[in-house]
Order: sequence, then C-alpha cells, then structure tokens
Amino acid sequence: MRDSSTPATPYEVLGVSAAASMDELRRAYRRRLRETHPDTGGEATAFHAVQVAWEAVGTPEGRALFDAASASVTEAATEGMDGEFVASARADGASPYASAPTESETTPPWERSRPRHAEAEPTARAHGHPGGWNREEYYALMREWVGRGAIIDHPYDSAMVRAAPREIRHLLADANAEEETARTLSRLGISYTIWHDVDSDGAGPGAESKIDHIVLGPTGLFAMLSEDWGGALQVRKGEIVSDVLAVGERPVSSLSRRTRSLTRSTRAKFTALVLVVPDGSTAESLAVVGRERGVPVVVLQQSRLQEFIEVGLAGVPRLGADDIFALRERLHQVIRFI
Repeated sequence: MRDSSTPATPYEVLGVSAAASMDELRRAYRRRLRETHPDTGGEATAFHAVQVAWEAVGTPEGRALFDAASASVTEAATEGMDGEFVASARADGASPYASAPTESETTPPWERSRPRHAEAEPTARAHGHPGGWNREEYYALMREWVGRGAIIDHPYDSAMVRAAPREIRHLLADANAEEETARTLSRLGISYTIWHDVDSDGAGPGAESKIDHIVLGPTGLFAMLSEDWGGALQVRKGEIVSDVLAVGERPVSSLSRRTRSLTRSTRAKFTALVLVVPDGSTAESLAVVGRERGVPVVVLQQSRLQEFIEVGLAGVPRLGADDIFALRERLHQVIRFI
C-alpha cells in the first residue's frame, strides 16, 4: 500500500492498478469524473486531480512516458539508500525523489510542471493562443504599410497606431479584446474547457474562418467572437449594424457561418453564439438578439461574460459529467488552431 505521505500516482487517483488496460483506464476515468464533478457534489480539487491523472496516462504514449519515469524514480530511490548515489544522481539530473524530499519534491512527477497554489481553486483548462493570429497579421500589415523591409522598433507606438489605416487598427483592437476575454474565461472553474483561435474550416481567408473562443462546460457549448470596433453598436433584425463597421461586414452572419462548419465536423450542437463587445458599446449589457438555425445569438458586454457563462441561458438544461467528457473528447480530436 502507498505510504500516506507519498503523492498518489495517476493510477491511484483513477482507482485502478498500474497493470490496467486502456479500456479499464477509460472506464475508471469516466467513473471518477462522475464521482468528483462539482455539479454532482464532488470536490473541485479532486475533479482537477482526475483530469491531470488522465492527461498523464490517458494515451498509450503518455502512459509509457509516465511508467518509464516512475521506474527510474523507484530505481534511484532504491540505489540511493547509502546517500552517496543520491548526490551523484542529483548532479546528473536524476529524480529528486532519491533524496530527502523538499516541498517541491513531494509533488508527483506527472504534475510537477504545473503551478501549485494551495489556496487557489483549480481553474478552466485553455488551449490555443488568444489574439495570436490578429497580432501576427497586425505586425505583417504594419510593416507593409510603413514600408517593405523597414525595421519597426516599437510596433505598438501609440502615434503610429493612430496613423495606421482602419484595417490595421482594428486587428490590434480585436487582439486586445480576445486577450481580455481569455483572461475572463480563465477564471472559470475546472469543469470548463476553452479553445482559442480555432480554425473552423469555413469559407473565407484568415479571420473569416476563425472562431475566437469555444467554451465547453456545465452550462453548454459556446462559440464566441471578441470584437472591438471602437464605436457605438446597434442591433437591427438580428444583426449588428454601425457606421464603424467595414462596408458589408455582418458579424452575426459571419459567426454563424463559421460555427456551421465546425458543427458538421464535430457533430456537436452549440448552445449559443456569443459576440463579446466592449462595455458601453451597446444599449443593453446582455441581449439575445435572434436565432441562427435555432441557436440563440447573444450580444454581451465584456463585464457580463463570466456571469453569463457560469449561469447559462434560461431554460437550457445543464450538461452532466458524461456529456461534458464525450463532447470534450470529440472536440479535442477535431479542433485545429488557425
């Protein structure tokens, strides 16, 4: 039996032996998700530990790496009983488990790369680079506008940004908006998963195929755009209109088109399409402005985002742990980043 002072292995967290088959591991993972899910009375820290354990041994490749690392830890600890091997092993970069443990050394090897905050609740898992595509495009177009081959020492100089064409300024504003949304979403609980800068494979180049954020959690599956046009917005016949938009720009229709493509590839129905806009840019801070093929379209201001995701849409049933697991696995297999 494991000593109570020794950190649990992924197998122990999942409640199986190290000799369990991958099918047994998968079944144990689903069972432990149900048992520890905060929505079913479980503890967030236990739910977090189950997910970290699955990431360590949930694939044949990851499991092989973990098993090999565990074997080397055991060997080092056994051979280090006389104290001499311990010192030389550490100098060679061997496992610190071979010496008297410090606080960091009592962290399991499979979780040691993660920051640990004793008093902080585990937060949402995020994938992708929010605002990354927009910033790359901004820099490329800024260099082209300044002059090919020119060296830009300060690409975010305020005077240069103000002088740049609208298209370039909008790219930077959107990058900032996406990063702000990402910061807000990062405060969601461990039961949520977020993907940023997702390639929807939709028609259109670059930004026209990008979904800024996809959020999955107990309140549903959401596709989001984070936008900042730098002016007041109105909603008319289910579409955002404003003189600050580019000619022919239709944000709601664009998000709907991108989401349809991803729906086909994932076979997952979205709970809502969400456009996140700056505070004060719309008359209402949160409004359902229409439906696209039965899916509600929501326009909300940045400060209402976390509340909206945590509470969800009225009348929409919450997803259970099994539903979240199945959707997450399907999305992980399909989602590609732009």
